[in-house]
Order: sequence, then C-alpha cells, then structure tokens
Amino acid sequence: MAKEVTGTTWTVYDANTMTQAEIYGSVLCELGEKYPKIVGLSADLAKSTKIGVFGDKFPDRFFNVGIAEQNMFGVAAGLAKSGLLPFVSTMAAFTAMRGLEQVRTDICYQNLNVKIIATHGGVSFGAAGTTHHCTEDISIMRSIANMTVIVPADGIETACAVRAAVEWPGPVYIRIGRGFEPTYYQSEDYGFRIGKAQTISEGTDITLICCGITVLQAAEAAKMLKEQDGLSVRVLNMHTIKPLDEEAIMKAVLETRRIITFEDHNIFGGLGSAVADVIAKSGKGCAFEKAGIPDCYCVVGYPEDLYCHYGLDCDSIVNKVREVMGRDFEEDESWEDEV
Repeated sequence: MAKEVTGTTWTVYDANTMTQAEIYGSVLCELGEKYPKIVGLSADLAKSTKIGVFGDKFPDRFFNVGIAEQNMFGVAAGLAKSGLLPFVSTMAAFTAMRGLEQVRTDICYQNLNVKIIATHGGVSFGAAGTTHHCTEDISIMRSIANMTVIVPADGIETACAVRAAVEWPGPVYIRIGRGFEPTYYQSEDYGFRIGKAQTISEGTDITLICCGITVLQAAEAAKMLKEQDGLSVRVLNMHTIKPLDEEAIMKAVLETRRIITFEDHNIFGGLGSAVADVIAKSGKGCAFEKAGIPDCYCVVGYPEDLYCHYGLDCDSIVNKVREVMGRDFEEDESWEDEV
C-alpha cells in the first residue's frame, strides 16, 4: 500500500529503510495540510528527530528554540493555550528528564493539547551511552496525570499513532527509537486504536505482552516455539501504556495463566509494572515475570547487541518462555480460593 506524503511516495518496502522518525515526519507533513493549526517545535534537533521536514514544508509554522528544551515545552504550552496544536520533538532523555518540570507543570497540569514525539527511546542510541539512553521515560510519563503514553512497534504503527494523536484530547507522549527498527506491520489498515492492545497471535499456553521493538521479536519467538516446542503462544502488542488495556490483560491471565512482559525499558515502572498492577488488583494468580533492562545504567554498544545482551531479542525470548513454562504453580480453574 503506497502513501502519497509531501510530494513523495513510500510503501511498506520503503519503511524497511526509513526510520520511525522519518515516517512520522512525513505523516506530520501530510497532517499539516489537513490541519492548519498544527505547529512544530524543535530544540535544535530538527534533523536528528526528523521534524525538520515539517519545518521545510511549513516554515511559518515551525519554531526552533535552540538548545533549550525547558523553554520549548513552555512555548508549546503557550501555543496550545492560543488554540494551536503543537507537535514537539526531541530525544526521549531530554523530554522525560531535562524538560520534565515544564512537561508536567506547563502542559499536563493544564491538560493542554500538546503532542510529544520522543525519539531515541530505550537503548536505541546504543553507542551514545548512558547520557543518551532513556530507560526511565515510560515510568516517568505514565505517572503524570493527564498524559497518554504510546510506544509504537515500528514505523507503520508510529504513523498510526501520530494520526490518532491529532484527534485524541490532551497531552500525548509517543516514544520511538533512533532508527532502522525492523518493520512488523505491512500497512496502516490493522485497526490501531489508542488504549486497545493488538493481538499479534492467539495462544493458550502463555502470553507475551510487549511494546516497541520487542513486538517483532516476540512474534518471531512465538513462531519458533510453536514449531520447536509445540507451544501455543499469545502475543499482545500493548502499544498504549496509558490508558492500559486491562481487559486484554485479564483475558490473557484467565486463558493462559502465564504472562511475561518484554520492553526496552527499566523493569521498574514501565510496561511490566503496569501489567503487574492489573494482575495484583484482580486477585487472580498466574505465573508472571517482567523482562527488560535491569536496574542499572546500560552498557555501550550497537542497539542490536544491547537487545541481545538484555534478553530482548528473539532467541532470548524463546529461552525465557521455556524457563517460565518449566515452573510449577497451582492451576485452580475455579478461582474459588482467590481473593
């Protein structure tokens, strides 16, 4: 399926060589034609985050504030108060930490209609090291009132998230990688909805709940486990961390009784913690484990090597599933002894 965007045509085949940011930049230009109130903001990273293509197309609707992230979010709040629709883009580390006070107080406290595209999330900036890795942002952003948090699986889903964010009221945080993350989806026509998980594969033995780059890896792992172990593995793409699809989580608990979460984020406070909260609140028992970045500052290396190092690649997911499947736990189908 081809898309006509800002004078160029891209297809799913192009998506394999385009970064998530390049796709979102193209989609934002397309939306800019339809929504004249959209404005773009950058803190001297227009080229790196790809929002610069919007600035090239709409120079009168684009503002580069320089290396001043806090000021950028304050300006975005003011533009939103004036009735405009700001899209702000900088690296995740600069959004969730350097500019956090302004995101929280200027934007979220007033529940303003500001959309934040945070690039270079997780360990996707690999060799840039600890200062530019961002493995805390999901935890931070989901704890802020009024904030919607989305972690797309690939460039196609990023396009869907950006389109959906335009119509979604209030602040939205869309977290993407640095670039060249492999594409899972073949087109935008798969029914993306904010707050609704996507079932990648059905299964009855165990459920893998994923977001971001781990979605493709889990999907491939599920195929391997079916072929090699005869396991029926359910995979959920939990692209929206807040609001969370609690119904999909509880359906998985009741039907598979084994849950593992996978995320390119610290295991404390992110997707895994959000899922654990739902399970704990339900009073239902299951075998559960969180997989992600341990409580540490990540080592330096190529992103693909880091995903393997921290157990987020396909082979590591296969091994983790086999480990959890080997555990004993009480399977009381009646639930009568549960709280």
